[in-house]
Amino acid sequence: MLPGLFANLKDCSTQSAFTLLPVVVNDCSRDGSAVLARSLGVNVLNLPSNLGIGGAVQTGIKYALSKGFDYCIQMDGDGQHPPAEFEKLISTAIKTGADVVIGSRFLTGEGFQSTFIRRLGIKYFHFLNRVLTGKSIHDITSGYRLLGEKAMKLAANYYPDDYPEPESLVFFSKHGLKIVEVPVTMHHRQGGKSSIGTFASVYYWVKVTAAMFYSYIRKQ
Repeated sequence: MLPGLFANLKDCSTQSAFTLLPVVVNDCSRDGSAVLARSLGVNVLNLPSNLGIGGAVQTGIKYALSKGFDYCIQMDGDGQHPPAEFEKLISTAIKTGADVVIGSRFLTGEGFQSTFIRRLGIKYFHFLNRVLTGKSIHDITSGYRLLGEKAMKLAANYYPDDYPEPESLVFFSKHGLKIVEVPVTMHHRQGGKSSIGTFASVYYWVKVTAAMFYSYIRKQ
């Protein structure tokens, strides 16, 4: 399950003047969460087959574009991303004119900081992204992020399939988009199980490294 928020601005000079539409992308879940979300009045997009995180995110992005929203905010469905923090992403986008805003755990060091092994991997991908794009993005694997109209249009045409967060930032950077980080406080996972286990971590590092290089060398 991948929750998201779509925002329309009524007046860009007033940060609080926006309309929100919560949406859940149901990537063939089997735990009844889609029924629960719908019972709470949340819009649910049910995918006919399992597309993985990349396909689920792209589905939400395409839906946001079709409805004319200015921003799309991606949030994980495991409780790590507090909804109360999303206003930081929107206000940062308005103030800076950023096309992509990343909610970062590491800028202030508050809240859950992930495991030691994962922090090592994140530091590695931070270094690799800096080499490829010249941009320093500390929480490069964060799934708490905002996309503006330019980023949504690009992502609607192409978005990475597996583990898309690091690769997508290389892709956005190649297209000259402005990417900004903002500190947010995240929680420990409150439900579900990560798809990246101990033995899968090596595979993740190799695959994401290859994907980032591919995005760097592929034609626009």
